[in-house]
Amino acid sequence: MADGVENTNTNVKPEKIEKNKSKEKKKSKDQKLSVLESHGYSVGRSVGSGSYATVKIAHSERHKCNVAIKIVSKLQEAPDYLEKFLPREIEVVKGLKHENLIRYYQAIETTHRVYIIMEYAENGCLLDIIKRDGKIDDDRARKWFMELVNAIEYCHKKGVVHRDIKCENLLMDTNYNIKLSDFGFARNNMIKKNGQMKTSNTFCGSYAYASPEILKGIPYQPNASDIWSIGVVLYAMIFGTLPFDDSTYPKLLKQVQKPVTFPRDIIISDACKQMIIKLLSPLKERLHISDIKTQPWISLAITSPTTTDKSDPEKSVT
Repeated sequence: MADGVENTNTNVKPEKIEKNKSKEKKKSKDQKLSVLESHGYSVGRSVGSGSYATVKIAHSERHKCNVAIKIVSKLQEAPDYLEKFLPREIEVVKGLKHENLIRYYQAIETTHRVYIIMEYAENGCLLDIIKRDGKIDDDRARKWFMELVNAIEYCHKKGVVHRDIKCENLLMDTNYNIKLSDFGFARNNMIKKNGQMKTSNTFCGSYAYASPEILKGIPYQPNASDIWSIGVVLYAMIFGTLPFDDSTYPKLLKQVQKPVTFPRDIIISDACKQMIIKLLSPLKERLHISDIKTQPWISLAITSPTTTDKSDPEKSVT
């Protein structure tokens, strides 16, 4: 799936990141990790990597738990990301604390790198579970969907919009609770004096999860676009596939402007179907975050999975 890149200038004041006085004169592995060790982190294996960043698991002496450390290279990362998006992300997550959000602990800056220390979610992401199980049963889908709704409702009330909600960014903690992560495209201070949400003019996130108004390239309500994205997530859980084909932009734009369709070989309740339809509706008809919990599919008993085997990666067969 293609990811969009925000391309407009903003006047967001960069958040100051803690400076580490020690200079990294060499790029050896031992010296790189000594910066983290000096802050009380015993660094272990890598759990993810990209073009410009690596994520490692570490044990925090201070917090007495494992943490995830995102290591961003200043020498390889794009200047626009380092000067605008990274400081903004840190500014946003520092002001958030919710049981269904990945917790931010600390950021450390050295000459060549930025280290972002976060809560470690040990059970992968929602996409991993969907790929393994094919689709998610109704009880688990409802539970995880409501955890996501609770996280987004909290963010919106705080004036924060995520703008990159997708299955890959929904991590699973020890007890398989949803933890929304990756606030790289998020914005804060989005509530106007009259209580309404400010509009946004930039494309953010992934095409497959983007609302019609974003794909059209017109000013959009980012909170309403977050709602569209959680509708895509719900569809993906229930059917094990995405609702729209993002292989080409013209095809995707055409599909999102039509009523969502459902696979014929998977039978779901009318309440669930109506929930998805209302989330993936045109802007004027789309549910508000405050209306979601009153929908019939949600008013059913929210129960935990009857067995942990369905979610536990250790129980999967390869």
